[in-house]
Amino acid sequence: MATETIKVNSREFVVKKYSFPTEQIPRLDYQDKKAEKLIENGQPVILTGSDLVGSAHHWDIGYLCSNLGSGQYTVYSSADGKFKYYDDKKLTQNKQFKPPTTQTDMTFQEFAAKLKRKDNKELMYLQQPLNDTVGTRIVMDFTNFNWGWANETQKKNHWGPMTSNLLLVGMEGVITPAHYDEQENLFAQIQGYKRFLLFDPSQFECMYPYPIYHPHDRQSQVDFDNPDLTKFPNFANVKGYEGIVGPRDVLYLPMYWWHQVESLHGHGETISITFWYKAAPTVKVVYPLTSGQKVAIMRNIEKMIAEALNDNESMPSFMQAMVQGRYT
Repeated sequence: MATETIKVNSREFVVKKYSFPTEQIPRLDYQDKKAEKLIENGQPVILTGSDLVGSAHHWDIGYLCSNLGSGQYTVYSSADGKFKYYDDKKLTQNKQFKPPTTQTDMTFQEFAAKLKRKDNKELMYLQQPLNDTVGTRIVMDFTNFNWGWANETQKKNHWGPMTSNLLLVGMEGVITPAHYDEQENLFAQIQGYKRFLLFDPSQFECMYPYPIYHPHDRQSQVDFDNPDLTKFPNFANVKGYEGIVGPRDVLYLPMYWWHQVESLHGHGETISITFWYKAAPTVKVVYPLTSGQKVAIMRNIEKMIAEALNDNESMPSFMQAMVQGRYT
């Protein structure tokens, strides 16, 4: 495996080297006017100094074991360390689909015990919205997040309401393959280091998303480690951004931006919290359309056709017939 070295604030990180070129994600103080302008324009930026989750930076596996309570948490396991999201609601329509990960509900204490086992051949990734089963200390830490800045950022950029705070706890080497989301995200890092590879929505035709009815909807079909350029020729033209997010950093991740996330080796487990916000209730249409607006239009058209046909097998031929000889 080819590697390269990235330096962040005089600290060096050895990461996988991929075939495509990247630029660095801007890294700015959260009060910098340039950072505010990037967020306003729907551009990613790594923010420093916000202390968004400063009250949680003592969180480690031991602290969470003692204070999260005895509720059930969703834990995914993967033999190859890749955790490709799939929509289990679409499994009944795709009988041949085999989930790439296994999902188990367990207490956080059970999860922590499995992390310590040296004979565990699979990597694990806990993903769970913070809910009312947590202990009082976690509630106090949560209450003391920098909600003033988060709410101000939401209001200033006309985002919709916050939908959830997702707690993510992963082993070293965990990879979430390239995908995009339909919400705005302030991604706060508590422990460990994550590498983000980002791709503008304008790169949509290079990323080859699965059909909307597929369980891997919103995921790229391209394997970054071994891209099949015969099947996915436009991937040869892809250009990305990358950055390392560490403790106390917050990444603004705009909706519709493709992202692959890698928990780096040598820095222990990673602990992160996401702040998900719905899109603005009313979106001002400005011409020419932004790349994100174009993706939204394409996605809505796909949804309407899928619902109207109600037949996954006929949708590919229908879509091809609609454009073949007219737009190709």
